[in-house]
Amino acid sequence: RSLNMSKIKGENTTPEMQVRKYLFSKGFRYHLHNKELPGKPDLVLTKYRTVIFVNGCFWHGHQNCPRFVWPEQNPEFWKKKILSNICRDQKNVELLEELDWKVIEVWECQLSNKKKREQTLELLVEQILLNTGH
Repeated sequence: RSLNMSKIKGENTTPEMQVRKYLFSKGFRYHLHNKELPGKPDLVLTKYRTVIFVNGCFWHGHQNCPRFVWPEQNPEFWKKKILSNICRDQKNVELLEELDWKVIEVWECQLSNKKKREQTLELLVEQILLNTGH
């Protein structure tokens, strides 16, 4: 299990690449993984003062999601790990909002099939443009 988990990427994941390609095709330009902002958002759309996190359902503890199941092996470790991720994510969102950034979270399960992906990405564009005057 340790070997498998060590091979999981934190950046440039398939869901992240799907979001990036879609937004780029719609004319959006963005920066990637800005270390200056809390949480190092996956995409930063400076023009729209918007950041996007593309979250894996397991790693970020997506509640009521069929892709998130508490592991049976070493449950104490995983509970601590995932709950600390959730807490860290909430804190980063609060910090970004205090800095007047709009925060959007996209979940891996929202991109899992073509129909869901299209709906999610169309809604994402609406959320980016909402209240920006563009």
